[in-house]
Amino acid sequence: MAASIISASDQSFLCTRFPPSKSQRVLSPSARNNLNLQSNRSVLSISISSWPCPCSAGTLEPEVPVDDNPISNPNPNPSHSPSAVTAAREGGRDRRRAVRIAWEKLVRWSRSWRSKAKTDVLERTKKVVVLGGGSFGTAMAAHIASKKADMEVSMLVRDVNVCRDINEIHFNCKYFPRHKLPENIVATTNASDALIGADFCFHAVPVQFSSSFLQDISQHVDPKLPFISLSKGLELNTLRMMSQIIPQALGNHRQPFTVLSGPSFALELMNKLPTAMVVASKDKKLAAIAQELLASPHLRISSSSDVTGVEITGALKNVLAIAAGIVEGMNLGNNCMAALVAQGCSEIRWLATKMGAKPTTLTGLSGSGDIMLTCFVSLSRNRTVGLRLGSGEKLEDILSSMSQVAEGVSTAGAVIALAEKYHVKMPVLTAVARIIDNELTPKKAVLELMRLPQVEEV
Repeated sequence: MAASIISASDQSFLCTRFPPSKSQRVLSPSARNNLNLQSNRSVLSISISSWPCPCSAGTLEPEVPVDDNPISNPNPNPSHSPSAVTAAREGGRDRRRAVRIAWEKLVRWSRSWRSKAKTDVLERTKKVVVLGGGSFGTAMAAHIASKKADMEVSMLVRDVNVCRDINEIHFNCKYFPRHKLPENIVATTNASDALIGADFCFHAVPVQFSSSFLQDISQHVDPKLPFISLSKGLELNTLRMMSQIIPQALGNHRQPFTVLSGPSFALELMNKLPTAMVVASKDKKLAAIAQELLASPHLRISSSSDVTGVEITGALKNVLAIAAGIVEGMNLGNNCMAALVAQGCSEIRWLATKMGAKPTTLTGLSGSGDIMLTCFVSLSRNRTVGLRLGSGEKLEDILSSMSQVAEGVSTAGAVIALAEKYHVKMPVLTAVARIIDNELTPKKAVLELMRLPQVEEV
């Protein structure tokens, strides 16, 4: 396009739209005639014999002082004005100050709470017994023993080789060959020696063996000895939880009981990585005592009175983890994984609330916290079982190659019975039970689940 001369009417419009400042003089008619538009440079070039026009495009900085009056020199970008920049800086300082004050309040509240809640539980505790020499029992024994050097931590184990290694070289070579145990841990195969004089008892025996084990040692158990259960699952034939198994097996329905649960791998406890768990008891005083006994700089303990909620979610999340492993083993993708875990969480919530659990428990550490850890992390034994099932392996071969118990395999068998008892539909967890019973292949189970009626989400 050829360059064109701006007409007098256009000049009048431009100067009206962009009036010159007081420090700039009005162009003469001869100067105005030199205005031309050069489209090949894509900018408006103004050739003026005397003084540059204030409305000329491409002039980044005027050659004369610019009037600071916002009326005569409007700022095209108000956010870049000195006042806007100053306000932004002041706003940033105010926000940082508010965050700092909020954090300082939180720290002061935390210190005040700890000083009020602190008792002499650890000082009064002379001996703790751990029933079971598995990975989590060993990790908990090491954790407690490291809190107080002159406290005896007695481990009741059945394997004489594990017992010898712990006492002689201070290693549980079967589960933690690279982690040296505190020297105040003493292992024994004798129940009387382990339990005599104990102030607290940690139960870490697999659920399916707990009843018979406890019946055998019941004569050595003090009726007032507080039990802290670390075992997760349901007894296959009776559908009992540990809060029912322990007092019934010991023949003492008043046996003090708490359950410890939450997202926690034994290996990470041994490595002293930050962990949070929850202890639940109907006795609030006992729950508070267990909190102080267990809490440390790397282990945070919350408390709850919802024993049923903590136990049932801790049991059923293992079954859901098998389902998650199956999806991974079949390479069904992330969409499928998210949908399956969400559906499984709903099924656990439906059953747990029917059994009397509090809905809030299901969103806490023992609920969604434990579910996320067990379903999505490769350290999970139950997820590993599902992954190998989804890859085509036989359950018998999987279990025979494992050195630890995957509680979800046994608990899955109790799901159908619980669903029928409480009139709850649990398609995902029931499918896992049928796969474990070899009545359904993983592929067919997925197809059947996808064909379920499309109903309103609840």
